[in-house]
Amino acid sequence: MTDEPELPESAVTVVREFFAALELSAVPEALELVHPEIVWKNTGLPDVRGIGRVRPILKGLGRKHLGFAADMHYIAQNANGLVVTERTDYLRGGPVRIAFPVSGNFELRDGLIVLWDDHFGWGDLLRGTKDGVLNAVRRR
Repeated sequence: MTDEPELPESAVTVVREFFAALELSAVPEALELVHPEIVWKNTGLPDVRGIGRVRPILKGLGRKHLGFAADMHYIAQNANGLVVTERTDYLRGGPVRIAFPVSGNFELRDGLIVLWDDHFGWGDLLRGTKDGVLNAVRRR
């Protein structure tokens, strides 16, 4: 057996692992992939700056009555190292599951996510909420 140097993970792999951890409610593992100076942007919402402010939001998604999932439709890294995603995000609150399309850009520094910039349409989010509520009522 030879001692081969460990290859650095690609930026795409880091982002995939980040989402996998979030889906499993493994928030400590997800946070290990986040740079302390992270900036998390969401369309029309104030920026969340620093791991100290991102941590409680992500921990909230790990609560029993809340949840997060994502279907990754497209993920790629461009020549500048920016990771681009096209996905459907699912937010769950109790029996209500909200689905809406999201485009995300991720920048990494030192192998950690330093920018998480999500773009979505508020109309898509409202439609997803309406559909989620109606589906929850139908299942009752």
